[in-house]
Amino acid sequence: MSELIFMVEEAPEGGYTARALGESIYTEADDLGALRSQIRDAVRCHFEEDQLPSIIRLHCVREETLVV
Repeated sequence: MSELIFMVEEAPEGGYTARALGESIYTEADDLGALRSQIRDAVRCHFEEDQLPSIIRLHCVREETLVV
């Protein structure tokens, strides 16, 4: 696997969540810096050393509501 994509969202209770697309990896943290670290750790725990992706891509989703 050369690339793994995570969908990153703001959590309703504060902080951020990240879910890998196509893999059973989920993590959360209070800020984006900590989330990046948590994602790296989760990926290292999920894959064997020779199966680690070379790139981890973060797709940040932010939902906003506008009043017309």
